[in-house]
Amino acid sequence: MNPRWLFRMSRWAQNPPSAGRVKFVFAIIGICLLIFGIEYFFGLPDWMAVDPKSGRYRP
Repeated sequence: MNPRWLFRMSRWAQNPPSAGRVKFVFAIIGICLLIFGIEYFFGLPDWMAVDPKSGRYRP
C-alpha cells in the first residue's frame, strides 16, 4: 500500500466527513444503481443504441 494512502486514511480518521457529505455520496451511488437497474431490466432506449453500419473500418 502506498504511504500516501496511509496518510489520507489517518486524516480521514482524525477528521471524518460530515453527515451531509456522506448522505450526498450515498444519494449519488443510489441514483447510479437506479439507472443501472432500469437499463438492465428494461433495456436501453433506441436513441442510445449503437448501430454499426458495417463490420469493417474503411478509411
